[in-house]
Amino acid sequence: MSGCKKIIIFVVVASFLVIPLGSSALARGYSVPPERNPAVMLVDGVVVRPFQFTSLVIGTVSFVVTFPWSALGGNWKEAYTKMMVEPARLTFKRPLGRF
Repeated sequence: MSGCKKIIIFVVVASFLVIPLGSSALARGYSVPPERNPAVMLVDGVVVRPFQFTSLVIGTVSFVVTFPWSALGGNWKEAYTKMMVEPARLTFKRPLGRF
């Protein structure tokens, strides 16, 4: 065999050995979301979400009523976040069944 053929064979064999190592390193970067239990999703949709929506309504009413004092105290943004944004995010943006 000539020297050129030996180099080509070496490169081909080396690539067959190295390629699987690279793909497993790439696979580590991907994560599979955990499977959700349908019973937990049902309880979340039927029981927890209505309570969170109620919390959002109560928080909104409380924010509107207490806004003058929050504005005078300079913490209306914090009150807005705690009383309206976080309950809305938990009610409408959180994936079903994930707490």
